[in-house]
Amino acid sequence: MAKRIDISGLNVYYGSFKAVEDIGMTVEPRSVTALIGPSGCGKSTFLRTLNRMHEVIPGARAEGKVLIDDEDIYAPGLDPVAVRRMVGMVFQRPNPFPTMTIYDNVVAGIKLQGRRRKSELDGVVERTLKSANLWGEVKDRLAKPGASLSGGQQQRLCIARAIAVEPQVLLMDEPCSALDPISTLAIEDLIRQLKERYTIVIVTHNMQQAARVSDRTAFFNIAATGKPGRLIEMGDTHKIFSNPDERATEDYISGRFG
Repeated sequence: MAKRIDISGLNVYYGSFKAVEDIGMTVEPRSVTALIGPSGCGKSTFLRTLNRMHEVIPGARAEGKVLIDDEDIYAPGLDPVAVRRMVGMVFQRPNPFPTMTIYDNVVAGIKLQGRRRKSELDGVVERTLKSANLWGEVKDRLAKPGASLSGGQQQRLCIARAIAVEPQVLLMDEPCSALDPISTLAIEDLIRQLKERYTIVIVTHNMQQAARVSDRTAFFNIAATGKPGRLIEMGDTHKIFSNPDERATEDYISGRFG
């Protein structure tokens, strides 16, 4: 079941540098939340704190609370791997495992959980590839390398891989920035379908994309070079794009900076 996310007092550091400061927001279940803002304002850093992916960078740490259905994902003793099973992630560039087949890409995470019965894996592959709107295009070539697919197909394969382990939250870091317009529209259609089952948070530099796919939009910005990123404004997407409360939000959306 999709999960609600509550963030409060979140600060993120890389060593002594504070990258993100005092973030507080709520992300409702079965919704799409878009994170927008200029480069360097902490959107992707913030996104990675929602499944502790930032911790793979030496010296990175977070302070504050991130609750997923009232469970603190930073609670002492909680395994980050368990968090990442609950909160899947799709990255900017399609990254199928290059030496693996389409089939093995999808079930990679399942096998890490020790689930290896072929009938179960077959069912997961078909179900998740259908969910990713890819089954019809690849069902006759599951033994081909994942890297043999087009860019848009590779990204849908990565989405299938992410949802195969049955997360409740799906994070997407500019999932369409490396794709052509047709593939981008296919991913956007998929996002709209997936929100029926998942809580989705997406980083995008594409204002039109944020307006098309998201229910709520959060605008991040920095006060000056070298300063931490902050959440400036968050609200229903239609309001943010038509009548934002903050002048900086309006200036960014209208293209005056960024």
